Amino acid sequence: MSLISINPATGQRIHLYGSHTSVQIEAALKLSHTAYLGWRELSPASRAKHLRALARSLRTQRDDLADLITAEVGKPITQARTEIEKCAKVCDYYAKHGADYLADEHPIGAPKHARVVYEPLGPILAVMPWNFPFWQLFRAAAPALMAGNTVLLKHSANVSGCALAIEQVFLDAGLPTGVMQTLLSPAKEVETLIKDPRIVGVTLTGGTAAGRSVAALAGAALKPCVLELGGSDPYLILDDADLDQAAEICASARLVNSGQSCVGAKRFIVHTKVRAAFQQKLVERMASHRVGDPADPRTQVGPMARHDLRDELHVQVTKSLRLGAKLLLGGQPLPGPGWFYTPTVITRVKKGMPAYDEELFGPVAAVIAARNDEEALALANDTPYGLGAAIFTRDRRRARELAPQLEAGMVFVNSAVRSDPTLPFGGVKHSGYGRELGRWGIRAFVNVKTVWSA
Repeated sequence: MSLISINPATGQRIHLYGSHTSVQIEAALKLSHTAYLGWRELSPASRAKHLRALARSLRTQRDDLADLITAEVGKPITQARTEIEKCAKVCDYYAKHGADYLADEHPIGAPKHARVVYEPLGPILAVMPWNFPFWQLFRAAAPALMAGNTVLLKHSANVSGCALAIEQVFLDAGLPTGVMQTLLSPAKEVETLIKDPRIVGVTLTGGTAAGRSVAALAGAALKPCVLELGGSDPYLILDDADLDQAAEICASARLVNSGQSCVGAKRFIVHTKVRAAFQQKLVERMASHRVGDPADPRTQVGPMARHDLRDELHVQVTKSLRLGAKLLLGGQPLPGPGWFYTPTVITRVKKGMPAYDEELFGPVAAVIAARNDEEALALANDTPYGLGAAIFTRDRRRARELAPQLEAGMVFVNSAVRSDPTLPFGGVKHSGYGRELGRWGIRAFVNVKTVWSA
């Protein structure tokens, strides 16, 4: 089977990649296990040295790697460069703090001759999506590698060039062969890989359907997994919010990566007293973002990554409008080559509309009215997803009271939801389970072992 890489800004084919054969996959599995046996024996200080070299390799190649992201995903070039720098930072973070997170512990109240140790498990399968092709791999791989595991990457077919470049970055940095390998294979091969006894854990970033499938396979094989799935993040704009600040942050959060982010702002739940004013400001901010060639540093919104994704988004918008939503901005694919969609704002969104019930994975903002804080919370939680959420208010006490009531893995106040190497990243409900980043991420794939030495 061939894997096709297409430039979403032009619709032109970049490259046709051949899938790895069963013989090549078997060789990769064998090499990953062999590499693990040596990698786990390195001291944390030695593994940290490799991660620092990896960070340097990323920074040295930043512009070329960013160009590749922009070509395959359509991400604006300035955002692509930021993605590579973020990958370097997560490597530096675990190089600096990983040894402390993995140090032996003596739990409070435990017998004095007992301790808890953290040991690696083995090769980890990383099943990754296309929207942040480098970052989503590195935020999982950096802690897994620091813990002493090895990684096999199964990436989305449309970013096969990025997938191969990721493996090459590891080799260029001087990491041992086999510590991180890329497998070019169709999605159906994931089942075979999970069932293989040499794979000891799975991390997946993707849609809810993919998460269910991987969770079922990993469960049947009794292997741990971390699932970071979809999101329909609510942003609550309360009646005392700074509307200029809120509109600026909300527009940027909705349009990051051309609206194709699991933690991008999706639903704007606005107090009725300020809805009209906020909508006007949001429309102005959304309209001000420059749409165009993603290779141009001035561009803020590029194309969607695939034509089918744009078609699906447009169906969601048009169906919502037929059901009574009101269009304030955009609402159409852009003519010409490439898979561009105009920044869009729709209001009067209610339950039963795709804009309310489903994740909108593109540059579309849905405005939902709420009469008070209680209704805003109910609307925010009325979703199968629970990844991130944000609250905009001038009253910190009010925010502290509301934040624990939001069913989400992350809540930000007067700020956009985002990942940070120091903090746990993940969701609840249909947004998955397990956590990446911080000390939680490095302990996702370790044997938490009790050692009793009387």
